[in-house]
Amino acid sequence: MIPVSFRRFCAGALLLAGLLAILPPQPAAAQDAGAMQINWEVRNRFRLFREERDFLLHVENARNRNILAAEQSLELQSEGRGWARNMVNRLCIDLQGRVNQPCTRDNVKENYITPIDHPITVRLTGAVPVGATCAWSFDDGDGAQTSTFDCAEPINLRVRYGKQTVATVDVASGSDPSQRLQAEIQVRDIFIAGLGDSIASGEGNPDRPLALSDEGFCFRSYLGTAGAQYYRPSRAGFKGGRACEAPDTLANWQHYSALWFNSPCHRSLYSYQARTALALAVRYTHIAVTYLPLACTGASISDGLLGSQRARECPPGKSGVCNTSVNAQVAELREAVTAAKKRQPDRNLDLVLLSIGANDVYFSGLVADVIVDTATERALFRRSGVMASVDDSRDALQRELPQNFVKLREALKPLVGGDLSHVVYVSYANPALADGGVPCRGGRGGFDIHPAFNADPQRLARVSTFVDTEFLPQLKGLATCTRGALCRDPEADRMTFVDAHQTAFADHGFCAHSGNDPEFDRTCFAENGQSFDPDIVSAASQPMLCGRGASEYRAYLPRARWIRDANDSYFAAMTYPQGLPAASQPTDIHDATWGVLSAVYGGAVHPSAEGHAAMADATLPAASAVLGLDAVPPNVTRGLLVPLLPGAQQ
Repeated sequence: MIPVSFRRFCAGALLLAGLLAILPPQPAAAQDAGAMQINWEVRNRFRLFREERDFLLHVENARNRNILAAEQSLELQSEGRGWARNMVNRLCIDLQGRVNQPCTRDNVKENYITPIDHPITVRLTGAVPVGATCAWSFDDGDGAQTSTFDCAEPINLRVRYGKQTVATVDVASGSDPSQRLQAEIQVRDIFIAGLGDSIASGEGNPDRPLALSDEGFCFRSYLGTAGAQYYRPSRAGFKGGRACEAPDTLANWQHYSALWFNSPCHRSLYSYQARTALALAVRYTHIAVTYLPLACTGASISDGLLGSQRARECPPGKSGVCNTSVNAQVAELREAVTAAKKRQPDRNLDLVLLSIGANDVYFSGLVADVIVDTATERALFRRSGVMASVDDSRDALQRELPQNFVKLREALKPLVGGDLSHVVYVSYANPALADGGVPCRGGRGGFDIHPAFNADPQRLARVSTFVDTEFLPQLKGLATCTRGALCRDPEADRMTFVDAHQTAFADHGFCAHSGNDPEFDRTCFAENGQSFDPDIVSAASQPMLCGRGASEYRAYLPRARWIRDANDSYFAAMTYPQGLPAASQPTDIHDATWGVLSAVYGGAVHPSAEGHAAMADATLPAASAVLGLDAVPPNVTRGLLVPLLPGAQQ
């Protein structure tokens, strides 16, 4: 591509342009597929990406594919290592969650939230005569900028935010009559915020997954006896004490962590929110998308959206003081919108993507109740408040969640101009279904990463029924002002609701299996729950009973299950949370608490990248409709040039 070099049109050309204006317009029928047209598109239009190559990778893989198919293509292309593993360090938001101001994108410094211009590429397409010369003019009201090139060459330039630029091209080819075409160029920069909990943040899908060692690492159990030890795969690169009798520092261990683009909240580029925002930018070439991710694992409406919450962990390599608190998401968004409007009064928040409510009804406690099976651990977790029953969740669903939704509506309405239809609420999917909606039968398969885990069939069935018949319908009512939800103005208070993905997830719960699953999964994750060597002597050097190295596991390969089980969570993320209350902090890295949490804190019973892609496929049409992106075609005109007048200045 050749960057445009500008000069003024001559006076004769301007005179001819005036004469052209009195000619009758070409009928619409002339705008056929073969006719010449001015086409333009925004470059690197997902503005979170600093480098265009990252955006173009998604453009290429999205051709003739939905988001799920594109994700599967990228998974195979990366050999299961994940497409985000390198992009995570090339964003306009740093690993602490701070927006880079300015952000240098493709060697140009830009204000991320309030851009002053956008890079575009303009091309002449259609039946362009071979060897034709194009005299281009671009006028945004401050005077035309001009250049002349071979018509086969695309033109790169930057157009001002919020202003229309009129592109005019005069096409000359030998003795043929010249033609003039015009197009109105105005980039629409769409400001999207992502809010919510772990489903919104992308929990379970670190941007750079953990590298596993083939050797074992020792954990203690809560029983505390000499024989109460077990070995699981260690982290690759860790040279410290792997035996329980050889403690080491957490800082040393953390050096080999999985990487998220925001560790305190486990925000991931694989989240359905990021994938929806990215898909909008891929699909619609005349927009730019400014995406502000704020969702945080563990968030509830009170603690997370409207108030601060505890962090998940500190970024890898930070051995100093860990900031265990995360600011309220709504406050962060309000601050960003206020600052944007000070710089650009017409800058509005166009769309909010939202998933919230699961933590308000103690869903993680329900998961603990299902999978923690041994008496000692159940007693400890019940005493510490980690576990919850269906009755506990039902009570919160009926008493607390409706009132919390009222508070959330009132907080969000001013940010979206009083119209909550610009809040796209994306519901959850039941994680425990397979084979067309049959509940998973439970057992240790997929959960044998910890000796105390076993998905109890009866408890699992109760939770699955509660989710389908009570929790999900109530959430829909709260979001859409139905089922008796407390809405002062149902028309203005009704959120745009998305749940089309739930049908697809009915075949892809955590127990789903396929002959096309990765070979490592089929060989080494035993359905009978006997994947790991119980002998601590042999397991210290080879913890997998299948005889293969854990390093062969790939977090990002296509699988039948779109829900991470506990084994997946450990193998992909192995999270050691640093944001726990002091009383819950383990004594060392072999502690029993770490053993439990490392198996679930990285995303057990959360959607995989494929699951998030399926959620994004369901969300994209709703987001497009709210934004009205399919309504306005590009404005292109076309006509013949009048010959130059005799004596006109050349």
